Amino acid sequence: MRMWLSRLYIQVFIAIILGGLIGYFLPDVGITLQPLADGFIKLIKMLLAPVIFGTIVVGIAKMGNLKEVGRIGVRALIYFEVVSTLALVIGLVVVNVMQPGAGMNIDATHIDASAIAGYAKRAEAQPGFVGFLMDIIPTTIVDAFAKGAMLQIILISVLLGIALVQAGERGKPVVAVIDSLLDALFRIVAMVMRLAPIGAGAGVAFTISKYGFGTVWSLAYLMLGVYATSILFVGVVLGAVCVWTGFSLVKVLSYFKDEILITFGTCSTEAVMPRMMAKLERLGCEKSVVGLVLPTGYTFNADGTCIYLTMAAIFVAQATNTPLGLGDQLVVLGVLLLTSKGSAGVAGAGFVTLAATLSSIHTVPVAGLVLLLGVDRFMNEARAVTNLIGNAVATIAVAKWEGAFDRARAEDAYRNRALVAAEDVIPDTEAGHALPSPVAVAH
Repeated sequence: MRMWLSRLYIQVFIAIILGGLIGYFLPDVGITLQPLADGFIKLIKMLLAPVIFGTIVVGIAKMGNLKEVGRIGVRALIYFEVVSTLALVIGLVVVNVMQPGAGMNIDATHIDASAIAGYAKRAEAQPGFVGFLMDIIPTTIVDAFAKGAMLQIILISVLLGIALVQAGERGKPVVAVIDSLLDALFRIVAMVMRLAPIGAGAGVAFTISKYGFGTVWSLAYLMLGVYATSILFVGVVLGAVCVWTGFSLVKVLSYFKDEILITFGTCSTEAVMPRMMAKLERLGCEKSVVGLVLPTGYTFNADGTCIYLTMAAIFVAQATNTPLGLGDQLVVLGVLLLTSKGSAGVAGAGFVTLAATLSSIHTVPVAGLVLLLGVDRFMNEARAVTNLIGNAVATIAVAKWEGAFDRARAEDAYRNRALVAAEDVIPDTEAGHALPSPVAVAH
């Protein structure tokens, strides 16, 4: 019994159940627990920038082949675009078959849109495609790290990694320093992850306390559709990718069960990014592939968010009796291909993206988003978990296509996942393997 309770996923699962009970029976207490969830996510987010930076720089510098870097990047982006498009199309098909908004007969002109004024304002501030590309270039290097702008950090990291490759022997001391810093950062991550059950439980308690189950039942059909479509996408599309590239989806889901539960509780994939990077390396993916594919996927490979955005946009049209022909729906899909980028990772960003999409097409009334306010947080779990699984599968797939995947290490990781707690795994930045931390040894 004690051995089971020492496992992180068991602790998180118990915390989620307790959080749900507190939220339902003691809503006043549940509301006050939000700072615990926010604090846990902030602790992880403070480590994201240096961890991403170090992983990419060291990975590229040790790769030593710039053509390989370019090939991995292009292959990953093509994969992201294809899979994200499939997610949007599947969401579009399911929402048209289910018709969750049909019969609601909501008059958009009589909806009080004040509740979404903040989201609409943030949506207006969203840059266009050119602005999106320009935002990848930071004003200063320090500014990128201060803001935690992921794409800007990736750009700086790739440029420095390339520069260190070109520097040859003179660049090796710099790589060694960054390598040592990265090891220390992962040890900090191991410490912070001890608080994951508190963060996940508090997040669930706050959500149920604030929104209650009543709002869930009122829009249960839409929620059922989003969850069912997400499960369908993971099982069919990502399952097909796994079969095609020669690894087991079931084993991957079991291996990352801790991260899946934490993401479900916190509604944020960022909360587990450092752990994902460490565990993917331990699974046999080369550091260079993990460093390039996973952080980029957090921006460009938001599969769960794509499903939600399509279904939510068409749901609002159905609920407000807004006629949308096939051509109109394809326009919505095309716009979502652009606006969905950058919406993953942060809880609630999908709602802003949806507001930006509806504002840009001028067909579906933005005011109709008020209908989703009560259940958006509950659907956040589905899209965040789907995003997480999608990026794990993407990283492994690209690693296998590049011949940068060690099957023997993967089998060893699957076999020993119950023996070495995932939160105690720290990448061995010299050998490229993973070792138990001093905490795990103390056990």
